[in-house]
Amino acid sequence: MKFIDEAKIQVIAGDGGNGIISFCREKYRPFGGPSGGDGGKGGSIWAIADRNVNTLIEYSFSRQKKAKNGENGRSNACHGKNAKDIFLRMPIGTLIINYKTGKNIAELVRDKQTILLANGGKGGKGNIHFKSSINRVPYKKSNGVKGEHKELKLELKILADVGLLGRPNSGKSTFISAVSNARPKIGNYPFTTLNPNLGVVNINYNNFTIADIPGLIKGSSYGAGLGIQFLRHLQRTKLLLHIIDVSLFKNKINLIQEINEITQELKNYNVSLFKKPRWIILNKIDILSEKEKIKYLENFVDYFKSKNKIFKISALTHTGCSELIFEIFNYLSKLTS
Repeated sequence: MKFIDEAKIQVIAGDGGNGIISFCREKYRPFGGPSGGDGGKGGSIWAIADRNVNTLIEYSFSRQKKAKNGENGRSNACHGKNAKDIFLRMPIGTLIINYKTGKNIAELVRDKQTILLANGGKGGKGNIHFKSSINRVPYKKSNGVKGEHKELKLELKILADVGLLGRPNSGKSTFISAVSNARPKIGNYPFTTLNPNLGVVNINYNNFTIADIPGLIKGSSYGAGLGIQFLRHLQRTKLLLHIIDVSLFKNKINLIQEINEITQELKNYNVSLFKKPRWIILNKIDILSEKEKIKYLENFVDYFKSKNKIFKISALTHTGCSELIFEIFNYLSKLTS
């Protein structure tokens, strides 16, 4: 299924039914008086968070959601039928925005959370309500109220405890497949990951979630590569893991500069994301010889140890992955205790 994390929709609530003018005409009630009933309420439109829905793909094809109008009132003081409400199932983590004003309406952050998007119009009153001591035969009624009509923008932000970031081919997908139940596409070419992936890590009868997004490169904030459109999925995380391919040391690439470049992309996108706790993960250490590890890694660790936690792993061989997962679990546990 294609991953869709943005959509624009119209929600049109139903109009209220009109009240009617009617008079009782029964054989043994010659002066029965007014009997016009009220109109029914128009259908409202609600958003409901559903943990079984993962994308906004439904709303990229069906962009207008319209509820039915309430029925008009009936004679003999009968009330018109209320229209049924419509419930739109959306993924947990969906942000609902008023498209015209840009104002946030709501965020769906828990399963079964329900938000009113467009209120159905109230039904009009029949002439039975306008009877008085001086007006026994009222020829007056009211029409139903129009239902609300809104244009909305939907943005999906994945709810995860830990977020992965790094350059293409740094091993993020291999790592998430090694430590969680996620099975993303893995390939030996740039931008293997085209859509965010979410994995659940089970540890000590507990679990936490990890989100993997497509790789970042210098200039992503200006549209280079796949851009920064997927960075929104890391905004709700508690911890970021910056995965680095240490095999690039062989090509004498300045990885310290590379880290600073990715860090700058975060800062350009969102200051709060830039300030999140971020650990440095040196991946693919199985490729390096012992001399290379000593020559490059030690200097690198010394440079960053005062700023970030440093971990050396191999996602392919699982070396160091268990230790890293326990460190993450302990860190998250302290946040919730």
